[in-house]
Amino acid sequence: MAEAILQVKDLVKHFPVRQGVLFKRTIGHVKAVDGVSFDLLKGETLGVVGESGCGKSTLAQVLMRLEPPTGGTALFEGRDMFKMRGAELRKLRRDIQIVLQDPYTSLNPRMTVGDIIGEPFEIHTDVAPKGSREGKVRELLDVVGLNPEHINRYPHQFSGGQRQRIGIARALALRPKVIICDEPVSALDVSIQAQVMNLLGELQRDLGLSYVFIAHDLSVVRHLSDRVAVMYLGKVVEIGTEDEIYGQPSHPYTQALLSAVPVPDPQLRGRREIIRLTGDVPSPINPPSGCRFRTRCWKAQDICAEQEPELVTRVAGHPSACHFAEAQVVVP
Repeated sequence: MAEAILQVKDLVKHFPVRQGVLFKRTIGHVKAVDGVSFDLLKGETLGVVGESGCGKSTLAQVLMRLEPPTGGTALFEGRDMFKMRGAELRKLRRDIQIVLQDPYTSLNPRMTVGDIIGEPFEIHTDVAPKGSREGKVRELLDVVGLNPEHINRYPHQFSGGQRQRIGIARALALRPKVIICDEPVSALDVSIQAQVMNLLGELQRDLGLSYVFIAHDLSVVRHLSDRVAVMYLGKVVEIGTEDEIYGQPSHPYTQALLSAVPVPDPQLRGRREIIRLTGDVPSPINPPSGCRFRTRCWKAQDICAEQEPELVTRVAGHPSACHFAEAQVVVP
């Protein structure tokens, strides 16, 4: 069994909601991430899926130390990430990098590709001495499948897929151990998505990287992930291996998500049960009591409103947060 490189326990991030012009007072909190726990193993890809607004990107920002946590812990190689300061925090910045969602806004349009990829070397000077930086940047361009001779071009001279490769090269510059991919292919065409996904897989095999891969497209997550965590309204409702989540989902929300995935085979399509959820996603400011999914769940009973289900191993052999979890065999 591989060793855990990142251990997240009961992670919470609440954003205050304030009212007033001069003397603003807090009238509530947006519970973006509300008690998330998982382990990321060395060399593993953990997929995080869920609807827009469920807290996936906020989770990424907190793990990157771009947002302070409200509560909980995160251990990187056994050390508490949220207690790091100074040189220790700077070292953490090298070990954990991020690939952002939109390649059109995540690159500075006034900087050349060489300056964008080489910018981390300005802070971490020991990684690449000044005289060798151009060579390092050219090497990184080649690694991600771009022409090193384009080092002096600007972002607007590249396509969307090429820009995302530039973002990946920038993330690789400091030789990180973990890369958080925050919906890295959602803004790209389907054919380009496959190319970027294949690149990420090759880099993981060659460099021994660990990924937290965030997406709302379940078919994309399945292509790369070893394990998958399903989030709903700030909480992980089910987590398991790729085969467990896609082959035998036990939480009703996971089952509903999978039923919406297109099936290319017309014969199999007719055998797939379509689950249509009713109602809207509740507000993260005032989520439902007990199980947060109960207002849209066809299995909900009185206990669901009174008692929050724990994320524990149930009938399907992997953790699921549902009082009435029932394994469902999914038609491939």
